[in-house]
Amino acid sequence: MELRTLRYFVAVAEELHFGRAATRLHMSQPPLSRAIKQLEADAGALLFARSPTGVTLTPVGTVLLDEARALLDHADRVRVRVRAAAGAETLTIGILGDGTDPGVARLAAAYRRNRPAIDIRIRDTDLTDPTCGLRAGLVDVALTRAPFDETALTVRVLRTDPVGVVLRADDPLARRDGLRLAELSDRRWFRFPRGTDPVWQSYWHGGSPREGPVVRAVQECLQAVLWNGTVGLAPFGHDLPAQLAMVPLTDMPPSRVVAVWNKGDTNPLIRSFIEIATAAYRH
Repeated sequence: MELRTLRYFVAVAEELHFGRAATRLHMSQPPLSRAIKQLEADAGALLFARSPTGVTLTPVGTVLLDEARALLDHADRVRVRVRAAAGAETLTIGILGDGTDPGVARLAAAYRRNRPAIDIRIRDTDLTDPTCGLRAGLVDVALTRAPFDETALTVRVLRTDPVGVVLRADDPLARRDGLRLAELSDRRWFRFPRGTDPVWQSYWHGGSPREGPVVRAVQECLQAVLWNGTVGLAPFGHDLPAQLAMVPLTDMPPSRVVAVWNKGDTNPLIRSFIEIATAAYRH
């Protein structure tokens, strides 16, 4: 059982309502429901009795709640003791699977110059989680792309990039100087799994429902175009294989590179990180 899943379980057990628990955890309800169902499968028993008005704990759920609280308390104490023994402050940064962005390299160099004593931990995430684990409490701050559901989050725009459509190089449309979204309406697109942030999914689908292969990572997107002849959107500024081409979209709003953190988080390391990031992406 993962600590993250146990935190989800405790939230539902204390709220006795999936919707309220999702709000408390700063996440949407579908992935929370899936996590609890998986936890029940792992336990081999129902943890909640569900009804239209909410949920109640089963006898098994009551036992797990006591144990989960004890485990989480112990994990928090371990974390505090380890950090104290290490004598170093730590900042965990979530990065959307886009390690080739030159802005990240400039930011890393600038941060090392300004805060060399801070221990940085990186959590790389795929395209299904635009907040890079922020809502689940896995990172302190995320470097990602907007738009996405910004409920209970603070967002700082660092840069904007034009967006184009990725096509096979031998596609007739690849010879065009520009395209409109309507010209792609009859094509198959790569798309994200069900349950992905709807705001994020709508943007990368050009505002319309799409049909096509499901992808999770940048390389899967490119391979879907290469092997299946699908199309999909991507920001400019990245190298593509010779077999692929990108054509500008004339009616697509730009993609925003952003730093995002939980609203109300007063961690001074986050504040200094945002200041350094803003300056690094400005140049």
